[in-house]
Amino acid sequence: MEKKKVMKCVIDDDMRLGVQAISLVEFPAIETNWVALSEVKLRAVNKERRMLYGPALIPNKYILRIDKTTGEEFYIYFDEETVYKCAHQFMLKNLHHNHTLEHEMAVTGCTVVETWYKESDQDKSVHLGIDVPVGTWMVGTYVQSDEIWEEVELGKVKGFSIEGIFDHMVAELSSSSEDLFVEALMAALSE
Repeated sequence: MEKKKVMKCVIDDDMRLGVQAISLVEFPAIETNWVALSEVKLRAVNKERRMLYGPALIPNKYILRIDKTTGEEFYIYFDEETVYKCAHQFMLKNLHHNHTLEHEMAVTGCTVVETWYKESDQDKSVHLGIDVPVGTWMVGTYVQSDEIWEEVELGKVKGFSIEGIFDHMVAELSSSSEDLFVEALMAALSE
């Protein structure tokens, strides 16, 4: 197996970098779909709520990318501190209305109305049936748009994907980090 470069994504404290929008996509790069409340069997929940819950960013999740210039494959990841900063800066910059469809077209009628940072296994995400690690940035998006809700119901979009501007640092992996990565990759491939 060819070794790929790993880049850690970072943002600045003065909020020039970071998440600019959340895209509704069919294949989220973080490989985790959302839960649409019309599908969840909860007593007080019905289809009319039009809520989508899912992770926006998962810490230490390797995300495959391809350099458009060279064609080289590499991985990026966000550590817990960066995930935490992204979640807060997104709201501080009042970007909760910024959504796109498949990273191609800005859409209206979608609003992040809930956002939280998973701090323990006693979390709303667990109650929603979303299995993500501690340190994950979770969002709840209200879909007012009939067109977008139809895309959700048809299964054309299944999760969130962030859009933003980030600095990258080449990550120096210890051999134990490399071993963990290879184990995770092999487990994903066997599924």
